[in-house]
Amino acid sequence: MNGTSEGPAPAADLGPAITESDEGLAPRAVRAEPPAYRSVFATAPLAMAVVDAEGLVVSANDTLGALLGTDPEALAGSVAADLVDLASDAGTWHAYREVLRGHRARLRCTRRLKRADGHSLWAQVTVEPLAGSGDSGGGDAPGLLLSVADVSARRELQARLRHLQMHDPVTRLPNRALFFERLTAALEAESYEHGGTGRIGVCYLDLDGFKAVNDTHGHRVGDRLLAAVAERLTRCAEEAAHARSGAPLVARLGGDEFALLVEDSTGTDQLADLAGAVLAALQPPFELSDRRLSVTASVGVVERHTAGTTPTALMQAADTTLYWAKADGRARWTLFDPERNANRMTRQALAATLRPAIERGEFALEYQPLVGMEDGRVRGVEALIRWNHPQFGVLAPNRFIALAEEDGSIVPLGRWILRTACHQARRWQLAHPDEPPIFVSVNVAVRQVWDSDLVADVARTLEETGLAPHLLQLELTESAVMGSAGRPLQVLKALSDMGVHIAIDDFGTGYSNLAYLSRLPVSVLKLDGAFVRGFQYDAVPGATASGAGAANPADEVIVEAMVQLAHRLGLTVTAECVETSDQATRLRRIGCDTGQGWLYSRPVAPDRISALLGHAEPGGPAGVQAGVGNP
Repeated sequence: MNGTSEGPAPAADLGPAITESDEGLAPRAVRAEPPAYRSVFATAPLAMAVVDAEGLVVSANDTLGALLGTDPEALAGSVAADLVDLASDAGTWHAYREVLRGHRARLRCTRRLKRADGHSLWAQVTVEPLAGSGDSGGGDAPGLLLSVADVSARRELQARLRHLQMHDPVTRLPNRALFFERLTAALEAESYEHGGTGRIGVCYLDLDGFKAVNDTHGHRVGDRLLAAVAERLTRCAEEAAHARSGAPLVARLGGDEFALLVEDSTGTDQLADLAGAVLAALQPPFELSDRRLSVTASVGVVERHTAGTTPTALMQAADTTLYWAKADGRARWTLFDPERNANRMTRQALAATLRPAIERGEFALEYQPLVGMEDGRVRGVEALIRWNHPQFGVLAPNRFIALAEEDGSIVPLGRWILRTACHQARRWQLAHPDEPPIFVSVNVAVRQVWDSDLVADVARTLEETGLAPHLLQLELTESAVMGSAGRPLQVLKALSDMGVHIAIDDFGTGYSNLAYLSRLPVSVLKLDGAFVRGFQYDAVPGATASGAGAANPADEVIVEAMVQLAHRLGLTVTAECVETSDQATRLRRIGCDTGQGWLYSRPVAPDRISALLGHAEPGGPAGVQAGVGNP
């Protein structure tokens, strides 16, 4: 035997001990056996048997007989491969045949063997040529030595160590390592080929507010609560067991996170039922000695085909869905939504490329006219940014402005918008010297006020472009302006003192505190479009658009009151989202100063505005529509 074998190696001392025979299964000696050989072979502490070239046992020693619980002489003539279960898998069987033919030096494997009394044991089986029985590189091999070592104790120790390694000590549930091992095996199994569904599902849950339990009652109580949660989850899994794949695997992935793995799932309904059962099981309070604690959970549910799915992708989807469940209000389960996930992925992709896009010049401005309600002339334009994304096409500001505010890139982007819009307004002024100059309105985010020197940026831009301060209007949302104090209020006053107009955008959706406006340097209110849409149709019987209801008289009363109060405070009023001539007529009647919306024009490129200037007809919006239209 070579140096890699384990245990005693008596084969090296035995020499060839087998002869050819014409008696079928009967063993025969090749040459005379020395008396010492029989004594050593019979009393050796290692269980052994000699196997002939056809795989039949020639002789077995007493140790092998005792190991298998049978008379060693009764083993003679039996098939060695059957005796130690070498044909149970194709790989081992092939290797054994190679050793039998002399094409392989040795086979070593571990097998679970059954004794004659019905008990089982784990054994390490080694098969190799008898010393001196032939060249292991090929040719006839007149005999093999089969040795069997009982490794049950070692195997049991390994099993105990593996159990400790693969289970959570607090809840005694499978841990993250075992969960991913089972998940990987399930995805690789291709169960549909063996009558399974070829699908898999995961309920990934996180306890809501568990940190408060640890902080309030201590980690010992927290651990007891986790163990109690594990018991309820295990009962849920047992009750959800079905004949095809048994009970779902319940695992603690770490902290207060648990997962239930459903192999061969039957669809999203099965996973939804399981998630609902989990939430119901956790609803009753937990009685922990002298404490009564309540806990809820958020559950992310994912169910899909195993084909094309990886453990990483499945758990990323589960984690995302769990986040949705928490964001949607906690104490609920949420099913994975591919469309919602695609939007999230798109959002992440946009966030990652936003700053470089500013440097690459991927942004452009379009302009929407602000039209005088009395004469229909263009008084100004609102600058609206567009992102010409190389992958997603042209993106409106609602797709990326919030991202820019989150990561701070709104500051350099805002500077670019301000500079570009002011340059364009000055070009229009120079190109149309005989027309009253139009102002340009630029949206400003609150973060620009806090994270940059907005006053200096505006002053520098006006100086560079030569645009008069009164031809620049800065728009801030109502929620950003109302309640302003400290730096924001100082910035607004400094800009107003400079001659720049300040407008409140989307007015009417937040505080709507007109009295507070008297203390702010605001000159323009832009009414939110929701009020304008409220009186879209003529207030006469039967005058409704297809699929729409009649005008809401209350909206017109509210708008009229706001316009009158704004005028009393010295403010002008712009109505947003003007889409029909009926709306324009009513807004003009109640005193609105300017209008903005698709009735006049959608946001358009600068050259369309140039074509429009000077062509408006007094008395209404017709001239604006003729010049720009609704592309």
